[in-house]
Amino acid sequence: MKKSKDGDELLMNKPIIKERQSAVVRAFAFVACILSLASFAHSLSAQEVAYPDEFATPIPLMGEILGDFHFPISSDSALAQNFFDQGIQMMYAFAKLESARSFREAQVADPNCAICFWGEAWSWGSYLNGAMTTADAPRALAALKKALALIDSANEKEADLIRSLESRYIDNYDPEKRRIQDQAYADTMAGLSRKYPNDLNIATLYADALFLLEERRGYRRLEDPNVIRLHGVLESVLARDITHPGACHLYVHATESTPTPELAAPCAQFLGTAIPGASHINHMPSHTWNEMGLWEEAVRANTIAWHSDQKAAIGRGVAIYPTHNLTMLYYAAAMGGASASSIQASKDLAKLNGNSAMHAMSLVRFGRYDEVLALDNEPNGDVNRSMYLFSQGYAALKQDDGDRASEALTVLLDLTETTTARFRFHDGKNIIGALAGILDGQIKWDAGNIEGAAEAFRRATRYYDSLNYDEPEPLPFSPRHWLGAAYLALGAYDAALAEYELDMDDHPNNVWSLHGATTAMQKLGRDTKEIEAKLDSAMQFADVWLLDSRL
Repeated sequence: MKKSKDGDELLMNKPIIKERQSAVVRAFAFVACILSLASFAHSLSAQEVAYPDEFATPIPLMGEILGDFHFPISSDSALAQNFFDQGIQMMYAFAKLESARSFREAQVADPNCAICFWGEAWSWGSYLNGAMTTADAPRALAALKKALALIDSANEKEADLIRSLESRYIDNYDPEKRRIQDQAYADTMAGLSRKYPNDLNIATLYADALFLLEERRGYRRLEDPNVIRLHGVLESVLARDITHPGACHLYVHATESTPTPELAAPCAQFLGTAIPGASHINHMPSHTWNEMGLWEEAVRANTIAWHSDQKAAIGRGVAIYPTHNLTMLYYAAAMGGASASSIQASKDLAKLNGNSAMHAMSLVRFGRYDEVLALDNEPNGDVNRSMYLFSQGYAALKQDDGDRASEALTVLLDLTETTTARFRFHDGKNIIGALAGILDGQIKWDAGNIEGAAEAFRRATRYYDSLNYDEPEPLPFSPRHWLGAAYLALGAYDAALAEYELDMDDHPNNVWSLHGATTAMQKLGRDTKEIEAKLDSAMQFADVWLLDSRL
């Protein structure tokens, strides 16, 4: 649903000017609303519920940051409507705090707006990237009770939405047992979706409720009945509005870990600009582009997202998961051979989170070994430290310091056997083992033992293949880039081609395996016109030349 052609003029018309004339009047209106609800038997007063410090300052209408998405409500206040639209857009962008604050301003503009309190309650709840916390639970319940107290002022659909949260929010909320509430809420939303089959937002809310019942991470089977149902609900929305930001956002996540991530490509074309200043929305198409091997598009999406993250400092953007945006940027650029983008993103990431691990690995990926050795800020934690030590050891080896490389390998091999660390959703030993195998193999290769190198690279690949699905993956390269090169050196061209093809199944169009596969096919005397065309196309985005698939 879109705004009317004169929607932008709402920001300038006289009713809004009058509504914004006096902060005192607005404040008294909100206080009056709170007092009018005090007699509600189970209501929670503002003094009993703690809110983040940001709630002390009203959030403004964000103008250029927002898209034109519109969720009509029954309020006569144009200002309440605009803040409500902002709250919806922010929640569709996973900006929970900005969403809740926007709904608060809608309540101030219209203290009798029951659906505005529903919006706040909804924004405090569980969402795809996180369960409702014990801090947010009383906030959600308090907002719901205020909405229920005003429900007579709501229209039928709004009243149904408000009541749908009664099964979701309870006293004494326990995150470990939230599945009970999540299932009840999904069942309620299924009923609302049937009652209002033409309402795309209710269908999107239903899909969101279904998604909360699924494991957030891991691969999804297309024949899974739950996946079929989830995809069906989202596809029903996108068939009617391909630009719907909430449905497309969820659909990208619902398809990225399936064999057909390209299903989300049509809506992903629009998603990045649907809420122009929300960095997570800017970034989201890259989940699809990465899986399709469209590395240049993924880099562009995350570059725009990083711009929005930085613009947040001057009120022209909303920063949402900035470290994730930079990590995705560094990874996509690495796979695409864009060294400048990858290294700069990893440097910005190190500044942002104080972790040099990915900066070190990006430098290794692109053969900047002297710069790796110039780093002196070893990070904490087994996995991050292992990434750094691997990079230091590999760079030392390439600078003819075999002893230092061997020392790093000893630490990595020990950590592979002893670590209990987790890295995001991965068993740390699989990441460390993959890195140890690459370093071990390269040490053996440089010593003239290519057979031993291939065995070490095979070991690295076994660890690598044990990693869970993740976006982005924890390493900006694949051990197969080394294993394929070893097979080429051994004259095992069929084996080399098989490894490169396996890697391209996981990372389509990555320049490293395209280069290796082209070389293998040339050695085998096969027709290389098609793959050479793919390599030439991929290298137009790259800013490095490749000696082999290691670099």
